[in-house]
Amino acid sequence: MKDMQSDGRRPERVAEALLRELSALLYRDLKDPRLRGVTLTDVRLTPDLRHARVYFSHLQGAQRGQEAVEGFHSATGFIRQKIGRGLGLRYAPALHFEYDPGIERAARIDALLRKDHFKD
Repeated sequence: MKDMQSDGRRPERVAEALLRELSALLYRDLKDPRLRGVTLTDVRLTPDLRHARVYFSHLQGAQRGQEAVEGFHSATGFIRQKIGRGLGLRYAPALHFEYDPGIERAARIDALLRKDHFKD
């Protein structure tokens, strides 16, 4: 009998493995100049493991985020092939890449707090 709790965590475990594998691919295999400066921040999978939303940040901010999305889209077939083999999944999930403004937002908040702190 399967442990129901472990079944509920499978998308999370696969998402973590997918993030590791994608990071390695980004570092090792993807040479597209639009992907330079990209850092993967999170992966969220649907419960059926068919779709993965991949979040990333960019060193140069949102203005380069759209270029990076285009770079990821052009490499999607290659990435899915490598992911399917690397993770031993029956079906490689469809990948949807999205710019994550969280790091940029945190840096702005930090700058505002520092500015306010040194004001007094």
